[in-house]
Amino acid sequence: MYRTWFIIGKAVNKFPGEPVEWPYGNLHQSPGFNEKLILHMKEMATKFNRAWRQWFGPFVPFITLCHPDTVKILAKTEEPKFTEGNSAYLLAQPWLGDGLLLTSGRKWKRNRRLLTPAFHFDILKSYISVYNEQSEILMKKWTEKCSKGESFDIQTDVCLCTLSIILQCAFSYGENIQEAGKRHPYAAAVLELSHLMVKRALNPLVRMSKFLYGLTSDGRLFFKHCDYVHEVAKNVISHRRQALQENPEALKDKKYFDFLDILLQARDQDGTGLTDLEIRDEVDTFLFEGHDTTASGISWTLYSLAKHPEFQKKAQQELDELLADRPNKWILWEDLNQLPYLTMCIKESMRLWCPVPLISRQLSQPITIEGVTLPPHTIIDINIVALHHNPTVWGEDHDEYKPDRFLPENINKMDNFAFLPFSAGPRNCIGQNFAMNEQKVTIARIIQRFDLSVDESHPVQPRPELVTRAIQGIKLFMKPR
Repeated sequence: MYRTWFIIGKAVNKFPGEPVEWPYGNLHQSPGFNEKLILHMKEMATKFNRAWRQWFGPFVPFITLCHPDTVKILAKTEEPKFTEGNSAYLLAQPWLGDGLLLTSGRKWKRNRRLLTPAFHFDILKSYISVYNEQSEILMKKWTEKCSKGESFDIQTDVCLCTLSIILQCAFSYGENIQEAGKRHPYAAAVLELSHLMVKRALNPLVRMSKFLYGLTSDGRLFFKHCDYVHEVAKNVISHRRQALQENPEALKDKKYFDFLDILLQARDQDGTGLTDLEIRDEVDTFLFEGHDTTASGISWTLYSLAKHPEFQKKAQQELDELLADRPNKWILWEDLNQLPYLTMCIKESMRLWCPVPLISRQLSQPITIEGVTLPPHTIIDINIVALHHNPTVWGEDHDEYKPDRFLPENINKMDNFAFLPFSAGPRNCIGQNFAMNEQKVTIARIIQRFDLSVDESHPVQPRPELVTRAIQGIKLFMKPR
C-alpha cells in the first residue's frame, strides 16, 4: 500500500500545481463546495491550462485535466468511474447498486451492449409525447404563478417535471408527480437521496464508513429512502415480468416501449437476460443520472435566455415560424432537427453552466499524459467546468454567453473533446440523445408560451455538486406571450 502511494505520488508530482502544505495538501486552497468553487476552477484552468496536480490531504494525490489534448487520452479509455471507497460516486452504491455508472470490466461491457437498444431512435421517438404532456403540466403551474406578477423559483418545478418524465419513460410510472410535488413519496425520496449523498460527501467523518453513516439520522433516512425506491422498482419489475410471461403479445398494444420493456427483453447471444436486481440497478441509475442533470440543463438555459432577451427573441422567432399552423404547439419528432438556433442556445448554456461539473476516473492500466506515465490506481479528474472555461480553448470571452460559438462553421473548427457535457469516448452518457431531446422539447414549449426575464434583485449563485445548481434557486419573471 505504501509503495503504491509512493509510486503514484512521485508520478503525480511531475505535474505543475499549487504548493502542497502538510497535512492539508491542497485542500486549504479550495473554497469548498460553494459559489466560489466554480471561480476557483476557472482560475486553475487559466493558470494550468492543460493539467494540474493536487493532493487531497497528505495521502490522496490526483491529476485534473482541463484541455482537449489531455482530456481525450483518458476519455478514450474504458477506465472505471472508481473502485476505491474514497469516491463520492460510491456513496450512491446503496441506491444504484451495480448499474452502468458504477460497474466496470466485463459486466459494464455486457450491460452497455444490452442497454444500447433502449436508446435507439425508434424508442426515443415514442417519448416525445411524454415530454409534451409533462411540459403542459409545468406550464399550467407557471401560468398560475406568473398571473401574480411576481418572480418565482423555477428549479424545483423543473426538477419535478424531469423526474416525472423519466419515471414514465423508465417504467411507465404515471402518478401525478408534478401535481403532488414534494408531497409525493417517490418524488420526496429521490430528491432527498440526491441531497443526502452530497451532504455525506462533504462530511469526512462519515464519508468513508457505511457503518458510521448508518448510525446517524441522515444515514438512517438515506437507507430508508433506498429501501422505499427499491421496493417500488421491485414491484413494478416483477409485475411487468409476470404480465409478459402470461401474455407475450401484450407489448404490441402499448403506446410506447419504456426502458423497462427493453431491459426485460434484452438477451445475450446465449439467450441469458438481465436479472430483476440487474434491471433494478439500471433503472435506478437511469433515474439518478437522467432527471437532475436534465433539470439543471433546462433551468440554466431558461436563465441564460431570460438574461439575454436578444437571443431569446431569435429562438422564439424560430419556434413561431415552425409552429405557426399548429394549434396545440406540440413539438414533434421531425421538429427536433428544425431548431438549430435553440440547439445552439442549449449547448452554449451547457458550456457556460455545466450540468455535470466533474468526472472522476481511476486507472486500471498505466497511461501517459504530458509525457508522464501514470501508474494503475492513479485518480484522474476531467474538470468539465475548467475545460469549458479554458481561455486557451474558448478565448478570453469564455464567461460570455454566445450561442454563435456553435454555428456549423465554428463547430467544424472545434476539437471533438473541447465540449463534453455528456463526457465522450466509450464511457460517454448512453442517454445523451434522450436528454437533448427532452431539453429541446421542454425549453421550446416554455419560451414559445412565455417571455422570460430575470429578477435582478435575486442573486443567482451556481454551486457545483453532483450537478450544477443555484444555491438559492433561479427566480424569473414570466409573461404569457
